[in-house]
Amino acid sequence: MTYAATAGGSLPSTTAAPGVLALQRALVWLIGASGAIVFIEPSPYELATLAATVVFFATGLRMRLVFIPLLLLLFLVNIGYSISAVAVMDRPSVPNWIATSWYMAITVILFAMVISEDTTARLDMLRRGLVVGAVIASLAGIAGYFNLVPGGRDLLTLYDRARGTFKDPNVYGAFLILPALFALQSVVTEKIGKALRSAMAFGIISLAILLSFSRAAWGQLIVTAAVMLALMVLTSRSQAQRSRIIVIALAAAVIAAALVAVLLSLDSVAQLFKQRASFDQSYDGGRFGRFGRHVLGAEMALGLPFGIGPLQFNRFFPEDTHNSYLNAFMSGGWLSGVCYPALVFVTVLTSFRYVFVRVPWQPIYLAIFAAFLGTVGESFIIDTDHWRHFWLMLGTMWGMFVAAERWKADNDPVLLAPAKPS
Repeated sequence: MTYAATAGGSLPSTTAAPGVLALQRALVWLIGASGAIVFIEPSPYELATLAATVVFFATGLRMRLVFIPLLLLLFLVNIGYSISAVAVMDRPSVPNWIATSWYMAITVILFAMVISEDTTARLDMLRRGLVVGAVIASLAGIAGYFNLVPGGRDLLTLYDRARGTFKDPNVYGAFLILPALFALQSVVTEKIGKALRSAMAFGIISLAILLSFSRAAWGQLIVTAAVMLALMVLTSRSQAQRSRIIVIALAAAVIAAALVAVLLSLDSVAQLFKQRASFDQSYDGGRFGRFGRHVLGAEMALGLPFGIGPLQFNRFFPEDTHNSYLNAFMSGGWLSGVCYPALVFVTVLTSFRYVFVRVPWQPIYLAIFAAFLGTVGESFIIDTDHWRHFWLMLGTMWGMFVAAERWKADNDPVLLAPAKPS
Protein backbone atom coordinates (compact mmCIF):
# COMPACT_ATOMS: atom_id res chain seq x y z
CA MET A 1 0.00 0.00 0.00
CA THR A 2 1.22 3.52 -0.81
CA TYR A 3 0.68 6.36 1.59
CA ALA A 4 -1.55 8.11 -0.92
CA ALA A 5 -4.05 5.35 -0.37
CA THR A 6 -4.45 6.16 3.29
CA ALA A 7 -6.44 8.95 4.87
CA GLY A 8 -5.54 12.23 3.27
CA GLY A 9 -2.35 10.83 1.76
CA SER A 10 -0.88 10.24 5.20
CA LEU A 11 1.33 7.46 6.37
CA PRO A 12 -0.38 4.29 7.49
CA SER A 13 -1.23 4.31 11.14
CA THR A 14 -1.21 1.35 13.45
CA THR A 15 -3.84 -1.28 12.78
CA ALA A 16 -6.23 0.55 15.06
CA ALA A 17 -10.00 0.36 14.81
CA PRO A 18 -11.69 3.41 13.27
CA GLY A 19 -12.95 4.53 16.68
CA VAL A 20 -9.46 4.35 18.18
CA LEU A 21 -8.02 6.22 15.20
CA ALA A 22 -10.62 8.97 15.64
CA LEU A 23 -9.77 9.20 19.36
CA GLN A 24 -6.06 9.49 18.57
CA ARG A 25 -6.68 12.33 16.12
CA ALA A 26 -9.02 14.08 18.56
CA LEU A 27 -6.29 14.00 21.21
CA VAL A 28 -3.85 15.59 18.78
CA TRP A 29 -6.41 18.36 18.21
CA LEU A 30 -6.83 18.75 21.96
CA ILE A 31 -3.07 19.09 22.50
CA GLY A 32 -2.98 21.90 19.94
CA ALA A 33 -6.00 23.73 21.37
CA SER A 34 -5.04 23.31 25.04
CA GLY A 35 -1.56 24.72 24.40
CA ALA A 36 -3.21 28.16 24.41
CA ILE A 37 -4.23 27.97 28.08
CA VAL A 38 -1.21 27.91 30.37
CA PHE A 39 -1.85 30.44 33.13
CA ILE A 40 -2.71 27.67 35.60
CA GLU A 41 -0.58 24.76 36.84
CA PRO A 42 -0.97 22.02 35.84
CA SER A 43 -2.36 23.45 32.63
CA PRO A 44 -4.91 21.74 30.33
CA TYR A 45 -1.96 21.12 28.00
CA GLU A 46 -0.28 18.88 30.60
CA LEU A 47 -3.51 16.95 31.10
CA ALA A 48 -3.99 16.57 27.33
CA THR A 49 -0.45 15.31 26.75
CA LEU A 50 -0.81 12.89 29.67
CA ALA A 51 -4.05 11.53 28.23
CA ALA A 52 -2.46 11.28 24.77
CA THR A 53 0.53 9.41 26.19
CA VAL A 54 -1.70 6.82 27.84
CA VAL A 55 -3.97 6.34 24.81
CA PHE A 56 -1.23 6.23 22.16
CA PHE A 57 0.98 3.80 24.04
CA ALA A 58 -2.02 1.64 24.89
CA THR A 59 -2.93 1.46 21.19
CA GLY A 60 0.47 0.51 19.83
CA LEU A 61 2.68 3.62 19.53
CA ARG A 62 6.19 2.50 18.60
CA MET A 63 9.64 3.82 19.34
CA ARG A 64 11.77 3.77 16.17
CA LEU A 65 15.52 3.40 16.00
CA VAL A 66 15.71 6.63 13.99
CA PHE A 67 14.63 8.56 17.10
CA ILE A 68 17.59 7.31 19.16
CA PRO A 69 19.80 10.38 18.37
CA LEU A 70 16.93 12.65 19.44
CA LEU A 71 16.38 10.60 22.60
CA LEU A 72 20.11 10.60 23.41
CA LEU A 73 20.51 14.38 23.03
CA LEU A 74 17.44 15.09 25.15
CA PHE A 75 18.71 12.67 27.79
CA LEU A 76 22.18 14.25 27.91
CA VAL A 77 20.78 17.79 28.12
CA ASN A 78 18.66 16.85 31.12
CA ILE A 79 21.39 14.79 32.77
CA GLY A 80 23.53 17.93 32.66
CA TYR A 81 20.75 19.98 34.23
CA SER A 82 20.17 17.36 36.93
CA ILE A 83 23.85 17.09 37.86
CA SER A 84 24.23 20.87 38.11
CA ALA A 85 21.04 21.12 40.17
CA VAL A 86 22.28 18.81 42.94
CA ALA A 87 24.06 21.62 44.79
CA VAL A 88 21.06 23.98 44.61
CA MET A 89 18.14 21.56 44.86
CA ASP A 90 17.09 23.06 48.18
CA ARG A 91 16.48 26.47 46.61
CA PRO A 92 13.00 27.61 45.52
CA SER A 93 11.62 26.36 42.19
CA VAL A 94 14.72 24.34 41.21
CA PRO A 95 13.12 20.88 41.65
CA ASN A 96 10.09 22.03 39.65
CA TRP A 97 12.39 23.43 36.92
CA ILE A 98 14.21 20.10 36.61
CA ALA A 99 10.93 18.15 36.54
CA THR A 100 9.60 20.47 33.84
CA SER A 101 12.72 19.97 31.72
CA TRP A 102 12.38 16.18 31.86
CA TYR A 103 8.66 16.49 31.09
CA MET A 104 9.35 18.65 28.03
CA ALA A 105 11.85 16.05 26.78
CA ILE A 106 9.25 13.30 27.12
CA THR A 107 6.71 15.33 25.13
CA VAL A 108 9.23 15.78 22.31
CA ILE A 109 9.58 12.00 21.93
CA LEU A 110 5.81 11.59 22.16
CA PHE A 111 5.13 14.15 19.42
CA ALA A 112 7.83 12.69 17.18
CA MET A 113 6.39 9.18 17.44
CA VAL A 114 2.79 10.36 17.05
CA ILE A 115 3.42 12.51 13.96
CA SER A 116 5.55 9.83 12.26
CA GLU A 117 2.34 7.84 11.65
CA ASP A 118 -0.99 8.88 10.13
CA THR A 119 0.95 12.05 9.40
CA THR A 120 -1.29 14.16 7.20
CA ALA A 121 -4.42 13.58 9.27
CA ARG A 122 -2.71 14.19 12.60
CA LEU A 123 -0.91 17.30 11.36
CA ASP A 124 -4.21 18.67 10.09
CA MET A 125 -5.82 18.08 13.48
CA LEU A 126 -2.87 19.72 15.22
CA ARG A 127 -3.17 22.72 12.88
CA ARG A 128 -6.90 23.04 13.55
CA GLY A 129 -6.42 22.77 17.29
CA LEU A 130 -3.66 25.37 17.37
CA VAL A 131 -5.74 27.87 15.37
CA VAL A 132 -8.83 27.39 17.56
CA GLY A 133 -6.76 27.76 20.73
CA ALA A 134 -4.96 30.81 19.36
CA VAL A 135 -8.22 32.56 18.44
CA ILE A 136 -9.57 31.96 21.97
CA ALA A 137 -6.34 33.21 23.56
CA SER A 138 -6.28 36.19 21.19
CA LEU A 139 -9.85 37.20 21.95
CA ALA A 140 -9.05 36.96 25.66
CA GLY A 141 -6.02 39.22 25.26
CA ILE A 142 -7.88 41.75 23.14
CA ALA A 143 -10.83 41.80 25.55
CA GLY A 144 -8.45 42.32 28.46
CA TYR A 145 -6.48 45.08 26.76
CA PHE A 146 -9.57 47.10 25.84
CA ASN A 147 -11.24 46.28 29.19
CA LEU A 148 -14.23 44.64 27.50
CA VAL A 149 -14.94 42.30 30.42
CA PRO A 150 -15.15 43.20 34.14
CA GLY A 151 -11.76 42.68 35.78
CA GLY A 152 -10.33 41.51 32.49
CA ARG A 153 -7.56 44.08 32.35
CA ASP A 154 -6.02 42.84 35.62
CA LEU A 155 -6.37 39.18 34.68
CA LEU A 156 -5.61 39.24 30.95
CA THR A 157 -2.91 41.92 30.73
CA LEU A 158 0.46 42.56 32.36
CA TYR A 159 2.30 45.91 32.40
CA ASP A 160 -0.43 47.26 30.05
CA ARG A 161 0.38 44.49 27.54
CA ALA A 162 -2.03 41.76 26.45
CA ARG A 163 -1.15 38.33 27.79
CA GLY A 164 -4.49 36.56 27.32
CA THR A 165 -4.45 33.06 28.75
CA PHE A 166 -0.68 33.14 29.36
CA LYS A 167 1.42 34.35 32.28
CA ASP A 168 3.76 36.46 30.16
CA PRO A 169 3.10 38.70 27.12
CA ASN A 170 6.32 37.59 25.41
CA VAL A 171 5.39 33.90 25.55
CA TYR A 172 1.84 34.79 24.53
CA GLY A 173 3.01 36.62 21.43
CA ALA A 174 5.48 33.89 20.53
CA PHE A 175 2.86 31.12 20.83
CA LEU A 176 0.54 32.93 18.43
CA ILE A 177 3.08 32.96 15.58
CA LEU A 178 2.53 29.41 14.28
CA PRO A 179 -1.30 29.60 14.37
CA ALA A 180 -1.04 32.97 12.58
CA LEU A 181 1.05 31.33 9.85
CA PHE A 182 -1.48 28.52 9.50
CA ALA A 183 -4.31 31.04 9.16
CA LEU A 184 -2.36 33.12 6.63
CA GLN A 185 -1.53 30.00 4.65
CA SER A 186 -5.23 29.18 4.42
CA VAL A 187 -6.00 32.73 3.27
CA VAL A 188 -3.68 32.49 0.28
CA THR A 189 -4.55 28.93 -0.78
CA GLU A 190 -8.16 28.05 0.09
CA LYS A 191 -11.43 28.82 -1.67
CA ILE A 192 -13.15 32.11 -0.95
CA GLY A 193 -15.39 30.95 1.91
CA LYS A 194 -12.68 29.27 3.94
CA ALA A 195 -10.19 31.98 2.99
CA LEU A 196 -12.48 34.66 4.46
CA ARG A 197 -12.89 32.72 7.72
CA SER A 198 -9.15 32.26 7.89
CA ALA A 199 -8.64 35.96 7.18
CA MET A 200 -10.77 36.78 10.22
CA ALA A 201 -8.74 34.37 12.35
CA PHE A 202 -5.49 35.84 11.05
CA GLY A 203 -6.69 39.37 11.79
CA ILE A 204 -7.68 38.48 15.36
CA ILE A 205 -4.41 36.66 16.05
CA SER A 206 -2.31 39.43 14.47
CA LEU A 207 -4.06 42.08 16.55
CA ALA A 208 -3.34 40.08 19.70
CA ILE A 209 0.33 39.81 18.70
CA LEU A 210 0.46 43.58 18.23
CA LEU A 211 -1.17 44.20 21.63
CA SER A 212 1.28 41.86 23.35
CA PHE A 213 3.85 44.56 22.57
CA SER A 214 6.51 41.89 22.20
CA ARG A 215 9.16 43.19 19.84
CA ALA A 216 10.38 39.65 19.17
CA ALA A 217 6.85 38.50 18.29
CA TRP A 218 6.37 41.46 15.93
CA GLY A 219 9.62 40.64 14.17
CA GLN A 220 8.84 36.93 14.12
CA LEU A 221 5.44 37.44 12.52
CA ILE A 222 6.90 39.55 9.72
CA VAL A 223 9.98 37.42 9.06
CA THR A 224 8.39 33.98 9.41
CA ALA A 225 5.40 34.97 7.26
CA ALA A 226 7.80 36.22 4.57
CA VAL A 227 9.85 33.00 4.74
CA MET A 228 6.76 30.78 4.59
CA LEU A 229 5.18 32.67 1.70
CA ALA A 230 8.45 32.72 -0.25
CA LEU A 231 8.81 28.96 0.17
CA MET A 232 5.17 28.46 -0.84
CA VAL A 233 5.83 30.40 -4.03
CA LEU A 234 8.95 28.35 -4.75
CA THR A 235 7.16 25.05 -4.13
CA SER A 236 3.87 25.91 -5.88
CA ARG A 237 2.92 23.60 -8.73
CA SER A 238 1.43 26.24 -11.03
CA GLN A 239 1.98 29.83 -12.09
CA ALA A 240 -1.63 30.68 -11.19
CA GLN A 241 -1.11 29.47 -7.65
CA ARG A 242 2.13 31.44 -7.33
CA SER A 243 0.44 34.59 -8.61
CA ARG A 244 -2.45 34.18 -6.17
CA ILE A 245 -0.10 33.79 -3.20
CA ILE A 246 1.84 36.93 -4.16
CA VAL A 247 -1.25 39.08 -4.83
CA ILE A 248 -3.10 38.07 -1.65
CA ALA A 249 0.05 38.41 0.45
CA LEU A 250 0.58 41.95 -0.82
CA ALA A 251 -3.07 42.82 -0.20
CA ALA A 252 -2.85 41.39 3.33
CA ALA A 253 0.27 43.48 4.00
CA VAL A 254 -1.50 46.67 2.88
CA ILE A 255 -4.59 45.92 4.99
CA ALA A 256 -2.42 45.07 8.01
CA ALA A 257 -0.50 48.33 7.65
CA ALA A 258 -3.78 50.27 7.48
CA LEU A 259 -5.12 48.57 10.61
CA VAL A 260 -1.89 49.28 12.50
CA ALA A 261 -2.19 52.93 11.47
CA VAL A 262 -5.73 53.04 12.85
CA LEU A 263 -4.64 51.47 16.15
CA LEU A 264 -1.75 53.90 16.47
CA SER A 265 -4.26 56.74 16.34
CA LEU A 266 -5.24 55.67 19.88
CA ASP A 267 -2.97 57.50 22.31
CA SER A 268 -2.57 54.63 24.77
CA VAL A 269 -1.56 52.21 22.00
CA ALA A 270 0.72 54.73 20.29
CA GLN A 271 2.65 55.58 23.46
CA LEU A 272 3.32 51.98 24.43
CA PHE A 273 4.11 51.08 20.81
CA LYS A 274 6.68 53.86 20.61
CA GLN A 275 8.22 52.76 23.90
CA ARG A 276 8.38 49.07 22.97
CA ALA A 277 9.53 49.68 19.38
CA SER A 278 12.60 51.55 20.59
CA PHE A 279 15.89 49.65 20.41
CA ASP A 280 17.27 51.82 23.19
CA GLN A 281 15.77 49.96 26.14
CA SER A 282 17.50 50.45 29.50
CA TYR A 283 17.62 46.70 30.19
CA ASP A 284 19.29 45.95 26.83
CA GLY A 285 22.33 48.21 26.99
CA GLY A 286 25.23 48.68 29.38
CA ARG A 287 27.69 46.30 30.98
CA PHE A 288 24.95 44.38 32.80
CA GLY A 289 22.24 44.84 30.18
CA ARG A 290 20.85 41.95 28.16
CA PHE A 291 23.72 41.79 25.68
CA GLY A 292 26.39 42.68 28.22
CA ARG A 293 25.21 39.75 30.34
CA HIS A 294 25.57 37.46 27.35
CA VAL A 295 29.27 38.30 27.06
CA LEU A 296 29.94 38.15 30.81
CA GLY A 297 27.96 34.94 31.17
CA ALA A 298 29.83 33.27 28.30
CA GLU A 299 33.16 34.16 29.92
CA MET A 300 31.91 32.79 33.22
CA ALA A 301 30.64 29.55 31.62
CA LEU A 302 34.08 28.73 30.18
CA GLY A 303 35.45 28.24 33.70
CA LEU A 304 32.49 26.28 35.12
CA PRO A 305 32.30 22.72 33.73
CA PHE A 306 29.24 21.98 35.89
CA GLY A 307 27.62 25.39 35.55
CA ILE A 308 25.93 27.17 38.44
CA GLY A 309 22.62 25.31 38.40
CA PRO A 310 19.13 26.21 37.13
CA LEU A 311 17.65 29.59 38.07
CA GLN A 312 20.90 30.81 39.65
CA PHE A 313 22.06 33.28 36.99
CA ASN A 314 20.17 36.19 38.56
CA ARG A 315 22.13 35.68 41.77
CA PHE A 316 25.21 36.93 39.91
CA PHE A 317 23.59 39.38 37.47
CA PRO A 318 20.61 41.77 37.65
CA GLU A 319 18.36 39.56 35.48
CA ASP A 320 18.13 36.12 33.89
CA THR A 321 20.25 35.08 30.90
CA HIS A 322 17.67 35.90 28.19
CA ASN A 323 19.60 33.53 25.94
CA SER A 324 18.63 29.85 25.84
CA TYR A 325 22.03 28.68 24.63
CA LEU A 326 23.88 30.55 27.37
CA ASN A 327 21.29 29.32 29.87
CA ALA A 328 22.06 25.72 28.89
CA PHE A 329 25.73 26.29 29.83
CA MET A 330 24.90 28.05 33.09
CA SER A 331 22.11 25.68 34.17
CA GLY A 332 23.67 22.40 33.05
CA GLY A 333 27.38 22.98 32.60
CA TRP A 334 29.34 21.99 29.53
CA LEU A 335 27.30 18.81 28.96
CA SER A 336 24.00 20.64 28.54
CA GLY A 337 25.76 23.65 27.02
CA VAL A 338 27.03 21.52 24.15
CA CYS A 339 24.12 19.12 23.74
CA TYR A 340 21.31 21.68 23.81
CA PRO A 341 22.62 23.75 20.86
CA ALA A 342 23.52 20.50 19.10
CA LEU A 343 19.91 19.30 19.47
CA VAL A 344 18.51 22.58 18.15
CA PHE A 345 20.88 23.09 15.24
CA VAL A 346 20.90 19.45 14.11
CA THR A 347 17.13 19.81 13.87
CA VAL A 348 17.47 23.06 11.92
CA LEU A 349 20.04 21.66 9.48
CA THR A 350 18.00 18.51 8.96
CA SER A 351 14.84 20.53 8.38
CA PHE A 352 16.31 22.20 5.29
CA ARG A 353 16.58 18.79 3.61
CA TYR A 354 12.80 18.38 3.49
CA VAL A 355 11.66 21.84 2.42
CA PHE A 356 11.28 20.84 -1.24
CA VAL A 357 10.14 17.24 -0.70
CA ARG A 358 6.62 17.05 -2.14
CA VAL A 359 4.98 15.14 0.66
CA PRO A 360 1.19 15.47 1.11
CA TRP A 361 1.71 17.62 4.20
CA GLN A 362 4.23 20.01 2.62
CA PRO A 363 2.27 23.25 3.31
CA ILE A 364 2.01 22.44 7.02
CA TYR A 365 5.69 21.53 7.04
CA LEU A 366 6.62 24.93 5.60
CA ALA A 367 4.62 26.78 8.26
CA ILE A 368 6.15 24.80 11.14
CA PHE A 369 9.61 25.08 9.55
CA ALA A 370 9.34 28.89 9.38
CA ALA A 371 7.94 29.20 12.93
CA PHE A 372 10.60 26.88 14.33
CA LEU A 373 13.39 28.88 12.68
CA GLY A 374 11.91 32.05 14.14
CA THR A 375 11.88 30.58 17.66
CA VAL A 376 15.44 29.29 17.28
CA GLY A 377 16.51 32.82 16.36
CA GLU A 378 14.53 34.33 19.22
CA SER A 379 16.31 31.95 21.61
CA PHE A 380 19.40 34.16 21.30
CA ILE A 381 17.60 37.00 23.09
CA ILE A 382 15.14 35.27 25.41
CA ASP A 383 14.81 32.05 27.41
CA THR A 384 12.66 29.71 25.32
CA ASP A 385 13.82 26.44 26.87
CA HIS A 386 10.56 25.86 28.78
CA TRP A 387 8.17 27.10 26.10
CA ARG A 388 5.72 24.27 25.44
CA HIS A 389 5.14 25.23 21.82
CA PHE A 390 8.89 25.18 21.10
CA TRP A 391 9.16 21.54 22.17
CA LEU A 392 5.92 20.73 20.36
CA MET A 393 7.42 22.06 17.12
CA LEU A 394 10.73 20.28 17.69
CA GLY A 395 9.07 16.90 18.22
CA THR A 396 6.73 17.47 15.31
CA MET A 397 9.67 18.30 13.04
CA TRP A 398 11.37 15.00 13.88
CA GLY A 399 8.14 13.13 13.28
CA MET A 400 7.83 14.75 9.85
CA PHE A 401 11.46 13.89 9.01
CA VAL A 402 10.77 10.20 9.58
CA ALA A 403 7.42 10.35 7.79
CA ALA A 404 9.02 12.06 4.77
CA GLU A 405 11.69 9.37 4.47
CA ARG A 406 9.08 6.63 4.61
CA TRP A 407 6.89 8.46 2.12
CA LYS A 408 9.80 8.85 -0.30
CA ALA A 409 10.66 5.17 0.01
CA ASP A 410 7.09 4.07 -0.71
CA ASN A 411 6.74 6.48 -3.62
CA ASP A 412 10.18 6.06 -5.23
CA PRO A 413 9.46 5.23 -8.91
CA VAL A 414 12.48 2.93 -9.02
CA LEU A 415 11.34 0.95 -5.99
CA LEU A 416 7.71 0.87 -7.20
CA ALA A 417 8.55 -0.27 -10.75
CA PRO A 418 7.78 -3.95 -11.44
CA ALA A 419 10.80 -6.21 -11.63
CA LYS A 420 11.99 -7.00 -15.13
CA PRO A 421 11.71 -10.66 -16.14
CA SER A 422 15.06 -12.45 -16.10
